Amino acid sequence: MTKLLKSHGSRSISASTKPRSLMEESYLKKDAWIAKVITLFPETFPGVLGSSLVGKALHEGLWGIETIDLRKFGEGRHRNVDDTPYGGGAGMIIRADIVGAALEQASIGTPSNQQEWPIIYLSPKGKLFSQSRALRLAKGAGVTLICGRFEGIDQRLIEHYDIEEVSFGDFILTGGEIAAQALIDATVRLIPTVVGNQMSIVEESFKDGLLEHSHYTKTALWKDLAVPDVLLSGNHAKIKSWRRKEAEKLTKQKRPDLWRAYSEKRNKNPDED
Repeated sequence: MTKLLKSHGSRSISASTKPRSLMEESYLKKDAWIAKVITLFPETFPGVLGSSLVGKALHEGLWGIETIDLRKFGEGRHRNVDDTPYGGGAGMIIRADIVGAALEQASIGTPSNQQEWPIIYLSPKGKLFSQSRALRLAKGAGVTLICGRFEGIDQRLIEHYDIEEVSFGDFILTGGEIAAQALIDATVRLIPTVVGNQMSIVEESFKDGLLEHSHYTKTALWKDLAVPDVLLSGNHAKIKSWRRKEAEKLTKQKRPDLWRAYSEKRNKNPDED
């Protein structure tokens, strides 16, 4: 029987000259994937991450989350973390020295190689998050996430720490916490043993750059709409071929950007069937 280390669950840590190690007092399994989240709202975690298969895996110590309260590093009576932008303009900017102090604490006990443990800032200016990026993250040891607020963080912080900026789409959220939870969920579910049926991961959307084929279940006839005959045929070769063609058709219809990339990789004309 595998002996587990004590799990911290969604424990928050506070600023201290003697910070507590993430692996102390935890029930995490050996080599568990870890997410460290720098946020002004640590109480929002684990949030939805504490539910379903991802939540079950969290409680079993397959992965762990540690929140780092940015407010603890603030200055003055009100623990201010932001200030007005140089050059004028609306809004406030989170200071580099404040986030820098939080990052220094977050780095304790983590690999220095950012391929193994990247620092990611959830930002609308970042590269669009993808399934392939989630897979690369899942193969690493963990990630440190910075949840922005206001007008964002000081650019010097991004340059100094070589922070990767990641976006979840062309829209603006009030902060990075929701995006951080989405990133963690997309990554954790790719860790072996988190999702019981690994084939459900292998065959899902974005495999080979395509959307997933359509799905059907009982009953065979609903509101005069029938399940495609091929799925009832029992011919697995024909079913596999139909699903592939269905995935290609849906991708071309719904995501022409993905279809173009898929076609280019195969030297196909994206305008042809």
